[in-house]
Amino acid sequence: MSASDSIGDMLTRIRNGHRAGHEAVDVPHSRLKNEIARILKKEGFVADYVVEGGVKKALRIYLKHTPAHEPVIRGLKRESRPGLRRYVGWEKIPRVLGGLGTAILSTPRGIMTGKEARKQKLGGELICSVW
Repeated sequence: MSASDSIGDMLTRIRNGHRAGHEAVDVPHSRLKNEIARILKKEGFVADYVVEGGVKKALRIYLKHTPAHEPVIRGLKRESRPGLRRYVGWEKIPRVLGGLGTAILSTPRGIMTGKEARKQKLGGELICSVW
């Protein structure tokens, strides 16, 4: 899966890492994945992320757990995929779980949350939903 859909691979690694009880997961680095990790940290879904390595960089994402050691991320869904791209206008940006989750979009002004895109009246490619 990683050859054709690197974002889907990243989300699957995070999902599997939570289910296995890992503290961190490693993902091959790209600028897009770095921006997605930045948003996940800003929204409180992951504890932290760092870029490691020299020539072949890796993105290490530290997963966040509740005090009862349950994962903070309840679900991750890849919305737009290589076989079926999903673009939305700013009026049609979905509210994930009535505002409890976050939609991540790629807009002309960069990667941002659905809430930020709605505020700036920007549409774009709906990358994923996190709750």
